[in-house]
Amino acid sequence: MVLPPNEGFSPEAVGAIGLMVQRLGADPRATFRTVVIGPALKHPPFAAPCFQEAQPSPWPLASRTTRYVWGVENRLRQLRPRLIEVHNRPLIALALARSFPEAATVLVLHNDPQAMRGTASAAGRARLRRLTRVVTVSSYVSERLTDGVTDWSPPPFVQANCIDLAALPPPLPPGHRDPMILFAGRLVPEKGADSFIAACARALPSLPGWRAEIIGARRLRPDDASGAYSNAVQRAAATAGVRMTGHRPHDEVLTAMSRAALVVVPSRWPEPFGLTALEALASGAALICSPRGNLPELVRNAAVLVDPDDIGALADVILALARDVPRRTALGVVGRRRAQAFDIKVGAAALDRLRREILGV
Repeated sequence: MVLPPNEGFSPEAVGAIGLMVQRLGADPRATFRTVVIGPALKHPPFAAPCFQEAQPSPWPLASRTTRYVWGVENRLRQLRPRLIEVHNRPLIALALARSFPEAATVLVLHNDPQAMRGTASAAGRARLRRLTRVVTVSSYVSERLTDGVTDWSPPPFVQANCIDLAALPPPLPPGHRDPMILFAGRLVPEKGADSFIAACARALPSLPGWRAEIIGARRLRPDDASGAYSNAVQRAAATAGVRMTGHRPHDEVLTAMSRAALVVVPSRWPEPFGLTALEALASGAALICSPRGNLPELVRNAAVLVDPDDIGALADVILALARDVPRRTALGVVGRRRAQAFDIKVGAAALDRLRREILGV
C-alpha cells in the first residue's frame, strides 16, 4: 500500500488516507500480508501494519514526486509484491505499473480525479484503464472518474471508507452530552470553518451555557497555525467566543465527538467521501452537514443538510437542534445505525474479496 508523498502515518499526525490505509492494513482478518510504503515521518508510525520509509532519490533537480517514486521503487524491488495499491496518486500508479509489469497495480482514489494532476481531462482519466483496477471511495468519485470516458472495463470498484466501531470511545447518552458545538477539520476555505464561526456567532448569544469549539490546523501538523485564511479564522473565532484548540491527535478528536451534542461539517467543496461526517455519526452526535459531494449519500436521513454559505440557515439549525433534545437523540440513534454499514469488518471483507479476484486465489 503506497501512500501519497505528503501523507502522515502516525497517531500524532495522520489524514483520512493514512487512517484508511492503517485500518485496512492492520485488520487481523486480512488474508494478505500488508506493507505500507510512505514518506519520512516526524513521529513514530502506527504499530501496525508494517511501515517502510521510501528514501527519496538524491537527484537535486528532480521533482519531489519523481524523487519519491524512486524511493518507492527501491522498496518494491526488495519486497517483490504481487499486488501494489497506490493511494490517490494516478501518475505514481501509472509509473509503478510500468516499472513492475509482473505485479498487479491498483489505484485507490480518495478525491475527485478531475481535480488531480494528469487526470483533469477525460483523456487523462482514460489512461487509468491501463491499470489492473481502479478503486474509488464513493459512487460520487466513480462518476467523476468515468465522466466522458467510454468502455471502462472492469468498472471502478467502490470501496467506501470505513471505521472501527469497536475501537471508538463510548459515546455519552444524549441527555448527558456536553452542550458543545464542534467543528473538526483543516483550516482551509473549502472546509468552511469561517461559516461555522459566523453561524455560532449568531447562535451562541441565544444559547446560555453552550460553547463552540474548533479542532484543527491548516495542515496536519501540530505546529501549523499559519496562512492568511487560518489567521483570519482565528481572529473571527476570538471575536465570536469560539474556542480553538489547534491540531489534536485523532483519538482526541474522536473523544471530543463522543461528548459533543452537535457536530457541524460545513464543507464548501464536494466531499469525495466525508470521513469526519462518518465519525460524527458513529460517535452518536447530532450532525449538521453540507449537501455537497458524497455527503447526502453518506448520511441519508441521519443528519440535517444545510448550505454552508447560508449563515442564517446554519445558525437557525444550530439553534433548533440545541433546544431540541428529542430531535438530537433521534439523530444520534439513526446516525449510529447508519455508521454500522461502514464498519471495518464490512470494508475489510470487501477489500479482501477484491484482492482475491485480482490475484485469482
